[in-house]
Amino acid sequence: MSHANIPTPRNFKPGAPLTGRITVPGDKSISHRSLMFGALAVGRTTAKDLLEGEDVMATAAAMRAMGARIVREDDGTWTIDGVGVGGLLQPETALDMGNSGTSTRLLLGVVASHGITATFTGDASLSKRPMGRVIEPLSLMGADFTSSPGGRLPLTMRGAHPAVPIEYRLPVASAQVKSAVLLAGLNTPGVTRVIEPVATRDHTERMLTGFGADLTVEEVNGERIIDIRGEAELRPQDIVVPGDPSSAAFFVVAALLVPGSDLVVANVGLNPTRAALFDVLRAMGGSIEEVDRRDVGGEPVADLRVRHSELSGIEVDPAVAPAMIDEFPVLFVAAALAKGRTVTTGLDELRVKESDRLSAMAEALTLAGASVEEREDGLVIEGTGGEPLAGTSGEPVTTHLDHRIAMSMAVAGLASRSGVEVDDTSPIATSFPTFEALLAQASGA
Repeated sequence: MSHANIPTPRNFKPGAPLTGRITVPGDKSISHRSLMFGALAVGRTTAKDLLEGEDVMATAAAMRAMGARIVREDDGTWTIDGVGVGGLLQPETALDMGNSGTSTRLLLGVVASHGITATFTGDASLSKRPMGRVIEPLSLMGADFTSSPGGRLPLTMRGAHPAVPIEYRLPVASAQVKSAVLLAGLNTPGVTRVIEPVATRDHTERMLTGFGADLTVEEVNGERIIDIRGEAELRPQDIVVPGDPSSAAFFVVAALLVPGSDLVVANVGLNPTRAALFDVLRAMGGSIEEVDRRDVGGEPVADLRVRHSELSGIEVDPAVAPAMIDEFPVLFVAAALAKGRTVTTGLDELRVKESDRLSAMAEALTLAGASVEEREDGLVIEGTGGEPLAGTSGEPVTTHLDHRIAMSMAVAGLASRSGVEVDDTSPIATSFPTFEALLAQASGA
């Protein structure tokens, strides 16, 4: 993927208030699954408003390599002609996952119960990320792995056919691990069970049910027990992808921080396992109003009207972390401008994302003039009380090839005096290729 080789620095400067109405790209999690599940259905699935970032395109390329026909029509609708569960073909070359951990972990699950061999590769950032937490349960189901040291990419997987159904209790809250096991269960005889002590995002369960999988979810003693009956037949669907709350988060925080802002972010997915950031920002005093709340394809959606607000620091309940794990970098920016202290804990997971996001954000915000203390499992931030951050004085913050660090620090630049220099904006294309254009639109630049 190109962004690993050609850094694109940019200085994000304070500007006009964010106003008007914008629409963020489609939800990344739902876009990935639309392509995968459509490829595993028999017949034609259509997907509108699909996110066309590099991560999702890596999923599309992989499913094509294993036999599905995936085409973008002239009107922007994607059509997926599936091969059916059990019908995947062995890819002729390695599957290049680029920077996409979601593609990698979910596709490892898909392939695990098919009798094919596939090699997974990725860019420099993805190749540092451990896959062991997925390798472990899939090995119990019979899949065989040859990986780079530490369970990293490149790795080669030989799927098991037939695979063995398992009951697996998640040792750490991870929607990707849960999804990998459930997807392996699709082509495994019998019932595969995942026990989830802490609820994580549930797009896989919602969408598999919509595609016709025999899947049940029950709560027992505060735990979620998810059963899927294998050798499934998935029915094709017509999908409209809601706007990605993780993408909306950057504009919501920017509008809260930039004086005079009054912005509507349209069509935002508000799945309760994803939308905790908005609740946390409201608890800090943020004005975030849900307009025209509705249901689209089993997912709750609304337009968010966001107005500049005076924020106050809070202690963030670690129990909400799984429902906003990707949004903490931009929450740290909001905390840096709030009045008083914000304390976050229970965020060990952020150390194994595209970068060590705790360390990267502590370093970047400190460089921009914020008061940040890094702890083992979170950050403690003393806010400015609404005063702009000083800025980076021309010294760039290091994004570590991490798209969310880049976009979070872009937002910090809007709330600074002299601007924030970001060392490389090219990784933003992995998840949000229109980010800079939308930023310019919202601020009238």
